[in-house]
Amino acid sequence: MAGCTVSLYPVPDFGGLYNRAAQFDDETRNPVIVIPGVLGSSLKDQDTGRVVWGAFRGRYAHPGRPDGARLVALPMAEGLPLRELRDDVEPTGVLERVRVSILGLPLESQAYLYILRTLGVGGYRDEDLGRAGVDYGPDHFTCFQFSYDWRRDIAENAGRLHEFILEKRAYVSAEFEKRYGRKDAEIRFDVIAHSMGGLLLRYYLRYGSTPLPEDGSLPALNWAGAEHVDRAVLVAAPNAGSVEALIHLVKGRRFAFLLPRYDAGVLGTMPGLYELLPRTRHAAVVDRADPTGPPLDIFDPREWERMGWGLASPGQDPVLRKLLPDVDSARERRRIALDHLSKVLAHAKQFQAALDVPASPPEGLSLHLFAGDAERTAAVVEVERPTGKLKIRDYGPGDGTVLRSSAVMDERVGGEWRRRVVSPIDWSEVTFVFSDHLDMT
Repeated sequence: MAGCTVSLYPVPDFGGLYNRAAQFDDETRNPVIVIPGVLGSSLKDQDTGRVVWGAFRGRYAHPGRPDGARLVALPMAEGLPLRELRDDVEPTGVLERVRVSILGLPLESQAYLYILRTLGVGGYRDEDLGRAGVDYGPDHFTCFQFSYDWRRDIAENAGRLHEFILEKRAYVSAEFEKRYGRKDAEIRFDVIAHSMGGLLLRYYLRYGSTPLPEDGSLPALNWAGAEHVDRAVLVAAPNAGSVEALIHLVKGRRFAFLLPRYDAGVLGTMPGLYELLPRTRHAAVVDRADPTGPPLDIFDPREWERMGWGLASPGQDPVLRKLLPDVDSARERRRIALDHLSKVLAHAKQFQAALDVPASPPEGLSLHLFAGDAERTAAVVEVERPTGKLKIRDYGPGDGTVLRSSAVMDERVGGEWRRRVVSPIDWSEVTFVFSDHLDMT
């Protein structure tokens, strides 16, 4: 093992290269906010102090045990809207590293550490930034991490983003006055958002802190969030959804080899995951017996019940017993689960409709996209009736999780092909990267 620590390649002197740049202050530059993607924020139960997501050793919430499953899943109850189904779990930071323990040995996997280090080299410093051979100096007012509960509705998290931006704007304004003597400086942010974070940012830009109306209508598109943002940089954003989200909600998922399995009944309680589903009009889910026929409406809860998918699967009752320990009847547990399924599907469809309204950004706001197009990515899944079994039918260029066409929101998919991209998003700039979904950061 000692021999393995010897470097086979020369290592650059990062401090000599970047210390001056990393410590440089410039009042003309916008401060930066980093928004991670799904799974990208650590979660902790405030009542017990147990880690719900982000560290997988010690007393963390194991989803295979009843107490752990109840901490990971969101509450379900009939007669209550999604925003009132709350627990004591709160986000505690962006996942720079994922900590795992196997056979008692701690292991670490890099998550968002690289994007934060890269920003640090450019002089955008965060108080939690890893060092990695670079002296970033003592100042911490130019870069911020926005962590959020990715299990919850994305539009709801946009409200929390608004509060975060107002808080950081006041802080940066005070720093500008103290450091440069500038009073009442106009503070606007550049925001870098990865994956689900890109959808959160897009909703915030369009609607500010306005939640989705309870009557199913769409909020007024007023670009309220754009008042605080100069450049919006989206990295690997699933703007048209991903079939991977459907597969995970139907089958459950083990997110990495060393991590525990998260059953479909647990994941199925989370509204944010349904908002990552592909659009029905893009024909991403087809009938195996008639693949050229009408695509399946995956936002119809009756389809989920007919197929036995996710929360609608009778095989998920053992999971529901863990989540609903006070409900003795399997029939009643199923009724609660189906009610929750109807609510999250309707909410996801409403959320996507709000994002799909064509509109050009106001003057002073630019939209930049970084998308992958060099990794084989699932594009279409076929469904076997009546078993409901899913099988990937077609692949396309993407980042291994999000298709290139989804990132740019290409409306030619599932319809008539034209020479130029047809998108409701008026991109200022699009850059394609030869990397996978997380390594793009």
